Amino acid sequence: MEADYVIVGAGSGGSAVAYRLAEAGHSVIVIERGGSDGGPFIGMPGALSYPMNMTRYDWGYESEPEPHLGGRRLATPRGKVIGGSSSINGMVYVRGHARDFDHWAETGADGWAFADVLPYFRRMESWHGAAGEADWRGSDGPVHVSRGRWATPLFAAFVAAGVEAGYPHTDDYNGRQQEGFGPMEATIWRGRRWSAARAYLKPALKGPNCRLVRGLARRVVIEQGRATGVELARRGGIKVIRARREVILAASSINTPKLLMLSGIGPGAHLAEHGIEVLADRPGVGANLQDHLELYLQYAASKPVTLYRYWNLLGKAYVGARWLLTGTGPGASNQFEAGGFIRSAAGVAYPDIQFHFLPIAVRYDGRAAVRGHGFQVHTGPMRSPSRGAVTLRSPDPEAPPRIRFNYMSHEADWRDFRACIRLTREIIGQDALARYTSHEIQPGPEARDAAALDAFIRDHAESAYHPCGTARMGRADDPGAVVDPQGRVIGVQALRVADSSVFPRITNGNINAPSMLVGEKMADHILGRASLPRDERSPWSHPRWRTAQR
Repeated sequence: MEADYVIVGAGSGGSAVAYRLAEAGHSVIVIERGGSDGGPFIGMPGALSYPMNMTRYDWGYESEPEPHLGGRRLATPRGKVIGGSSSINGMVYVRGHARDFDHWAETGADGWAFADVLPYFRRMESWHGAAGEADWRGSDGPVHVSRGRWATPLFAAFVAAGVEAGYPHTDDYNGRQQEGFGPMEATIWRGRRWSAARAYLKPALKGPNCRLVRGLARRVVIEQGRATGVELARRGGIKVIRARREVILAASSINTPKLLMLSGIGPGAHLAEHGIEVLADRPGVGANLQDHLELYLQYAASKPVTLYRYWNLLGKAYVGARWLLTGTGPGASNQFEAGGFIRSAAGVAYPDIQFHFLPIAVRYDGRAAVRGHGFQVHTGPMRSPSRGAVTLRSPDPEAPPRIRFNYMSHEADWRDFRACIRLTREIIGQDALARYTSHEIQPGPEARDAAALDAFIRDHAESAYHPCGTARMGRADDPGAVVDPQGRVIGVQALRVADSSVFPRITNGNINAPSMLVGEKMADHILGRASLPRDERSPWSHPRWRTAQR
């Protein structure tokens, strides 16, 4: 079995690459360990807490004990299904801030500045938003992006409270102005999750050039310094899928570095420990692991305007039945319909805190619901200086890797999280939300001093499920870089990476949109096409950011 291109991973980056390569007339084989995305648990946006907790759809990874979080192991869900993590995530759509991509370019990812990537964001989008920001957005791409209908007054109250606290309102945080409070966007269309599988992979599979093969990718076959195929475990046997042109890894920021190391590409001493022949000594493979941590600040509601009325067997049955029959109702929304981005202090050039508002007090994974009506704000810093690593546990391809994020390893992390709590409390206390608030559930009014807040952070901070950076882009002479700005693995021919592993630094907000962007842009590099023309328009920046926090 062979094709022009063999792609490992049918997730956000891999699906986009497959679509564009097949569209250009090349034969493509996509290798995916997981199965179908059929069924209501993935399709229904309101059921988002279920698929990431199902072994059918999730690899089931967790971190090593995190030393700065009391030794807790944190869940690290990654999609094991077509669409990858875009089929099990919260569907929030955030491009990232313009300065994120400028930083990429400044640190060696030439050609990835905001002016370079904006045309690709526009190419991938079919945006269903307000007309005022349309020139910043795409209108005919494969990825549908929509907004909720704000069925509860709490969404408007949260945005109004942010404005009352002195922050700007933004009509479109994915357009000219990220900073401020406003509607959140989601990869939802006509009441259904619009994953990378629906946007890219399934249309590609309908054509003659793309084929999906299921199985576990064991290693990349490298002959005389060139990737020639992928060794695949399938149906009890092992076979090699041959690539006439290139192999492209898009297996996630956890599985891509694992696969590189199993193939002999990575830190030489680490590979030697596991008896793996070193074909390319790249110390950056698996390093630079980043993520967003977040806290849930929960509040009891003084009025019955939350989703709690559906938090029982009959309520859930009603929501599910309505969605199945009509595609409408609470099940048609991820319920993250309002949010915000702010700066933590004067002198911070662009937002470094994100808010998601949820009109029920419940964990992201659907557990530990608070009894009674309530709501919560998810908040956390965007640019932690902490870095972790993905390493091999064993040379056995079936063994999960070791994942250590090294969360909260810098004092700046603790300072920034305390600021998140303080600023969130201030926003909740504004008149617009105070009328709906009874009392604070957690951290609780008694948690005021630094010691109490740090204890709450240590015990309750959770991953926002945005791991990235483990095969970062950089120039070929950068010893820590794994791929060059065209995604080519340094030291090996005909091998590329096209997923969130290549991020030099984590972007502001949820990372599914920039992960698909990587696939879109890498496809042009693979095809040898000129990049889309740069778009030099300037995004909004707070005019007094040097001296004012808001």
